[in-house]
Amino acid sequence: MDEKLISIRDLRVAFKERSVIFANAKTTVAVDGVSLEILKGEILGLVGESGSGKSTLGKAILSLVKKESGEVYFKNQELASLDHPGVRSLRQATSMIFQDPYASLNPKMTVGEIVAEPISTHKLLPAKEIPERVRVLLESVGLSSASEKSFPHEFSGGQRQRIAIARALASKPEFIVADEPVSALDVSIQSQIIKLLDRLQSELNLTMLFISHDLRVVRIIADRIAVMYLGRIVELGEARSVFENPLMPYTQALVSAIPSLDPGVSLARFESMLPDEVSSPTKPARGCRFSSRCSFAVESCSTEEPKLTEIRPNHWAACSRISSSNPSIA
Repeated sequence: MDEKLISIRDLRVAFKERSVIFANAKTTVAVDGVSLEILKGEILGLVGESGSGKSTLGKAILSLVKKESGEVYFKNQELASLDHPGVRSLRQATSMIFQDPYASLNPKMTVGEIVAEPISTHKLLPAKEIPERVRVLLESVGLSSASEKSFPHEFSGGQRQRIAIARALASKPEFIVADEPVSALDVSIQSQIIKLLDRLQSELNLTMLFISHDLRVVRIIADRIAVMYLGRIVELGEARSVFENPLMPYTQALVSAIPSLDPGVSLARFESMLPDEVSSPTKPARGCRFSSRCSFAVESCSTEEPKLTEIRPNHWAACSRISSSNPSIA
């Protein structure tokens, strides 16, 4: 039986917009009733359009944003119940790689100081052993140990992301949230960073939540894929199953948008399947939130909220138009 490292139950995260003009501030529900499990040693890809709540979900798992309700468990320990030592232990066992490698690195610190900071903060090694550990970490991500004396601005975008990865690994975490870690990089560099993360995950037996809007990238690295739309998980399954046999019309549209030799064809196919913009997260549609954009929607789709249901073995979808006996919506 697969061991669960992260368990999320009915998680909800909402943000209120402050206004000095309007008395009633709008509330944006970024994560709305998400239940999800991340298995030890796997890479779970989390995909969806911008504004779907992917990054907020990743940060909520690490308690970097406050949840409104629901529960998050790390190794069967509910995070809200942790005392101060427990929180410190969580911070050591989890880490995050951010989208922008330049903004996430302190420009006033050398690379060596940046990578050493988590080790010192968590008192993982005696001070005299830290420099050697920093050199090992830098070399493990493909950087020369001589780079420890330089500052972030002296490196390229890909090199800065390698520094950020070394820092994320410094505390010897069990779980990493990688939030769009290659979206700010050139395509050629993206491939290098993906291969690096895949190698490190295998060597260190890391568990990773890999967040991206680019299914082409997720297809390469993920073991399973969760598809998110307006705060909810609408499809979940093994990576190959989701890409080769997507169940939800939304997932089908995302897969169709993967660049081909003729990018114009991909764009036209995507726009024909998703003709409208994403609904407002402050006023989500009733019933199925995708119904206003779905060409297969019927009247009941706008009133009945679909549940995430196992349609094929280990492949779930939230669509009232399909079932295990009739998995095709076409």
